[in-house]
Amino acid sequence: MKQEVSGARPQKGNPFVSFLWVILIVLFLNWLIFPNLMNRKIRATDYSTFVEKMDAGAIKEVMVKSGQIYFTVLENGEELTYQTGEIEDPQLVDRLLKAKSPNANGKITFSEIVPEENSPVLNFILMWILPGLLFYIIWKQASRSIQARMGAGGNFMSFGNGGAKIYADSEIKTTFADVAGQNEAKEMLKEIVDFLHNPKKYTDIGASLPKGALLVGPPGTGKTLIARAVAGEAKVPFFAISGSEFVQMFVGMGAAKVRDLFRQANEKAPCIIFIDEIDAIGKRRDSGLGGNDEREQTLNQLLTEMDGFDGRKGVVILAATNRPENLDKALLRPGRFDRRIQMELPDLEGRKAILNVHLKRVKHEEVDIDVVARATAGTSGAELANIVNEAALRAVRMGRNKINTADLEESVETVIAGAQKKGKVVSAEEKRIIAYHEIGHALVAAMQTHSAPVHKITIIPRTSGALGYTMQVESGEQVLMNKDDLFNRIVTLTGGRTAEEVICHVVTTGASNDIEQATKLARAMVIRYGMSDKYDMMGLETVNNAYLGGDTSLTCSAETAANIDLEVLDIIKKAHEKARCLIQENIQVMHEAATFLLEKETITGEEFMHILHSVRQEK
Repeated sequence: MKQEVSGARPQKGNPFVSFLWVILIVLFLNWLIFPNLMNRKIRATDYSTFVEKMDAGAIKEVMVKSGQIYFTVLENGEELTYQTGEIEDPQLVDRLLKAKSPNANGKITFSEIVPEENSPVLNFILMWILPGLLFYIIWKQASRSIQARMGAGGNFMSFGNGGAKIYADSEIKTTFADVAGQNEAKEMLKEIVDFLHNPKKYTDIGASLPKGALLVGPPGTGKTLIARAVAGEAKVPFFAISGSEFVQMFVGMGAAKVRDLFRQANEKAPCIIFIDEIDAIGKRRDSGLGGNDEREQTLNQLLTEMDGFDGRKGVVILAATNRPENLDKALLRPGRFDRRIQMELPDLEGRKAILNVHLKRVKHEEVDIDVVARATAGTSGAELANIVNEAALRAVRMGRNKINTADLEESVETVIAGAQKKGKVVSAEEKRIIAYHEIGHALVAAMQTHSAPVHKITIIPRTSGALGYTMQVESGEQVLMNKDDLFNRIVTLTGGRTAEEVICHVVTTGASNDIEQATKLARAMVIRYGMSDKYDMMGLETVNNAYLGGDTSLTCSAETAANIDLEVLDIIKKAHEKARCLIQENIQVMHEAATFLLEKETITGEEFMHILHSVRQEK
């Protein structure tokens, strides 16, 4: 079975421009072409002119029909036909018989044929059929364009067609082997796969398949990928649709798409329905008046359909969202989405597994996966895939056909801090300040026991705006951080500005990002982690959209908020003072390391630690 994609392919260009052109063409035809085609050879005139022409002996032919007089006149050697209305004149025939004529016999001819004019059939075609055809073409063009923008199949006035992409079991090549770093999620989904393979084992005991599973997690953790893997493992048809595709222009169309989707799924059972970004239609319903809008109707229809189908048929609904807190409670109750599967950011071993999966698809030398995995703490599977791809692109730029560890390390820095800007002009004095700034970070980090080891120091500007940076890499996976860990991290962040103050005797804008991060950490210690002696374990904030940045809002009085600011300031001041003491005690290390960094522009953590130990031993 081939992939069926409902909805027409979007048309190129603006349809309204095409519509305008068609209107202009129709007006041009009506104003110029049609009148010329239908221009009668008959000219209208009055009855007195007819009498004058007759008395003058200029009329050749005359015909009276339906109250109209048609007569042909010879003027200047040219025959012209005129038309005038008939007037009650009993002597008209006698006068015509007596009148002279330019004809050979000198008599006016009474013709039985009306002077030639357009056929009524031709008139009908030109006046009705052709314009009607043009407007029909306009209508079809507009309907296709609207249909493409709505993403719905069929006519845009139709209330049918689910709009989902349907993949046959033979088309889905993704399996659980392609999903790494989400072992817990795979274990929970394997039961669904087993049910689809061996339903009798479960029905014999009276169990029914969970109707739905909700995949929850940050962006890029593989929610869509693992849904396709379930279909690939189960070898059943896969219906894929986005929640936004249910949101339609007309009220009732979204609900119709839901009905049609479930109808198709029941016909092809067993199968899997995957709704991506379900929060687009599954948001909590308002409790106030006026809630009967299109989105709520679509949600109500989805709830009804989930209640209406038999789970024993083997129709499984998988949905993904980054905002589970916004979903309607009716969606999350048992009997609808029975399971909630967390798709978290991968740990150290998970990152290694993901890197290995993506490295299989590219040519590479022997690479140190451990170093790359430790340097990418907090990254998602999608970001790791991007890192491998950036490494492949770098290898091509360097004229090689295989990836090495250096490519991966550079791609990590590119993703985190941006590409190098070697062409950026920095004065010698500014470069000196930047060097001391970065060495300040490295020294403070190295002189603290609860701090990650320094991996790399560079003063090469990056496209992200950073003029340099110091990279620290944890030696292992750190799950919990204590109060000392967080405080020492704040101390390290203040080390750059402190070095500028102590050695260069200036305060620059280069510490803006350090200040922002230090303030966030200090505030989190007070209001989130309960690491303040004054407020103890009191909850002072609410986290919103945990998987999308984790915006917070204070849940305290204005007076308490002011006191929190003082607590945060006190922590930062203590960290700043500690960094000052460490730099003043190791001023010679600062000079030696900064000089070496200015010369090399980029140094490794091993080179920095060698300078540190050498200077301290000399003392």
